[in-house]
Amino acid sequence: MLKKILFSLTAVAIVISIYMIFFVAPIPVDPMDAGGDPINFKIFYFHVPIAITAYLAFTVVFVSGIMYLRTKQEIWDIRAISAAEVGVIFAILTLITGSLWARSAWGMYWVTWDVRLNTSLVLFLTYLSYLMVRKSIDEPEKRARLSAVFGIVGFIGVPLSFLSIRLWNRATVHPVVVGPGGGGISGEVVIGTVLVNMIAFFLLLTSLVILRMDNEKLSGEIAFIKHTKSL
Repeated sequence: MLKKILFSLTAVAIVISIYMIFFVAPIPVDPMDAGGDPINFKIFYFHVPIAITAYLAFTVVFVSGIMYLRTKQEIWDIRAISAAEVGVIFAILTLITGSLWARSAWGMYWVTWDVRLNTSLVLFLTYLSYLMVRKSIDEPEKRARLSAVFGIVGFIGVPLSFLSIRLWNRATVHPVVVGPGGGGISGEVVIGTVLVNMIAFFLLLTSLVILRMDNEKLSGEIAFIKHTKSL
């Protein structure tokens, strides 16, 4: 019952957020300062919430890894792999929406020396590697233990990516969009449409992780039944 309510709220929130982006929200920059078509800057409303959602997903992987090493409970490993798979999807969407925004703003899809772009790419590749490592290990306990360590160590890429434009502000053309001085983006925009989108994407993240956990549990039960019949 609670899952149905969550899934329904997620669908409603996404519909509302899309409506606000295209029919209510203003262009988040001064059109006179826009490098390309200012309408394209509405990508901002997707890009920022998606990026933060990816960070949240990898935070779940980090916490779940710690809890697995402490408790050895399989549920934490299931939660970690579920969040990692969903997080990788959001990470690649972050790169795609960021590239589209960059093409309009800077005239190119990728600025090779930009620290935010590169740290975001490294973060995506780190958790893609996490998934590949899991696939390469057959023994469940060993896989869960090594994955937990990988998820904990790999989490360092999250704060590095988020803080990169503040730590190395001369090595980026990416604006600071969260906090004061955010590239011409007003507080009204952040509090309004971006907040609604953050809620929508957070609900989507939660829903997808729960669905993935259910699938993982079901796969485990099927594997156990097959193993039992083979004995």
